[in-house]
Amino acid sequence: MNAAEHLLGQDALARHGARTALVCGERALTYSELARETARAASALGTLGVRPGERVLLLLRDTPEFAAAWLGAVRAGAVAIGLNSKLAETDYRHIVTDSDARLLIADESLQQVLGPLAGELAAARRLVPLGDWLKLAAGAAPQAGVHEAQPEDPAFWLYSSGTTGRPKGIVHTHRSMLPAGQAQREVMGLGPQDRIFTTSKLFFAYALENGLLGPLSLGATVILHPDWVDVDQVEALVSKQRPTALFSVPTFYRRLLALPADRLAPFRAVRHFVSAGERLPAQLFDAWREATGREILTIYGMSETFCVAMITPPGGTGALRSGRPLAGVEARLLAEDGAEIAPGEPGVLWIRHPALSTGYANRPEATREQFRDGWFCTRDLFVRDAQGNFSHQGRSDELMKVAGQWVQPGELEEAVTGLPAVAEAACVAVADTEGSERLALFVAARGTDAQAAVAAAAQACEQKLPRHKRPKWIVPVPELPRTATGKVQRFKLRELLLQQRSRKE
Repeated sequence: MNAAEHLLGQDALARHGARTALVCGERALTYSELARETARAASALGTLGVRPGERVLLLLRDTPEFAAAWLGAVRAGAVAIGLNSKLAETDYRHIVTDSDARLLIADESLQQVLGPLAGELAAARRLVPLGDWLKLAAGAAPQAGVHEAQPEDPAFWLYSSGTTGRPKGIVHTHRSMLPAGQAQREVMGLGPQDRIFTTSKLFFAYALENGLLGPLSLGATVILHPDWVDVDQVEALVSKQRPTALFSVPTFYRRLLALPADRLAPFRAVRHFVSAGERLPAQLFDAWREATGREILTIYGMSETFCVAMITPPGGTGALRSGRPLAGVEARLLAEDGAEIAPGEPGVLWIRHPALSTGYANRPEATREQFRDGWFCTRDLFVRDAQGNFSHQGRSDELMKVAGQWVQPGELEEAVTGLPAVAEAACVAVADTEGSERLALFVAARGTDAQAAVAAAAQACEQKLPRHKRPKWIVPVPELPRTATGKVQRFKLRELLLQQRSRKE
């Protein structure tokens, strides 16, 4: 089997061949046209000497060319790896070495982020500029045959988003692509009549499933925006392209809510809004439903599962539950000693998923630690209620002991969430001058008065939290540092406080 054929093979084209698969600005490709471009890309990779199993890096904008090159690599039996265009040069060097990539296809407009690495790869004939790639693919005959892969053969890698440091390669197989779109189909009821857009970029698991592969598996239309989007661009895109489902992250929904009511009017025509990447605050959920008349569904997944694992079903379930596992997904909550956790008590979530990664590239110890007997340790804390609904409580590796008692940093964040003076907050553990772990709460002001935000946060923590759970430091920041998927980069907050303290010393 070959997962690209699952999406664009004869059976799929018989059902959807004449339908519009991709829309990007004024361009549109049908499923038949995308299948042809994918076959040309596979043929071009063969011309360049790429063999099955070899890695192909893609530093491309979110365009039909990205879709065709990514799917073409899978069709040819190679391994597709989309690259984040906002990494540091050291991260690109790490990924090139870690993946031992055969080629890097790069858009000329993005190539400068590679720095001197671009020249080194070009000298080694491992860099293919997009212009050269397009000429080669246009002149290639569509590859007649499809590489006959085994379900467990690698098809693509995902590199982690950098919330804890250097990206790590997460290996996925052809099997991993088959469940793509399950939540869209079974829970949201999306199908060929729908138009789907995600504000995240296609090199992330969230967008790759929900903004490309999932919609293609449904016969739906994918709406692409080539570059990183801002609020004005999304407003214009929603007005013109009229998506029926929009996938984004809490931070972006918060920015959209800053628009005047008349500019939010086009969003009322969108049937489904979905959020992922971090916890959706209840205040944001309520404000969005009031502004648009629609709820935001929360999904839970990770790069290791690639596809969605849990989703809140439509119907006003609120913001704080991640819902129930999808059909075929197993979930259990365990204590540190491996014992099952009773309903109502927090435990670490372990998942068995049809799209589960085979492990981390070149990291056997990390793979053995988190992948066990078909289960994956997410390191996320959840509580399961008596009805089987799961609610996210934060990260287990963020738990710390203060005065001999366990503290979850998320408790401090919840204590200040919703304060009029505070737009957002994040808590991390930082060692004090004696080496003891203490809590630091970072707050971004709603407006320009940073000290008012700090004062409000301090008062809320004093009123709502016992003494051992109150932060030692409350630090104002213009905004929280985040990955492109909206996850808070807590290690950067920790570094910020340590730098501030070193300057004072």
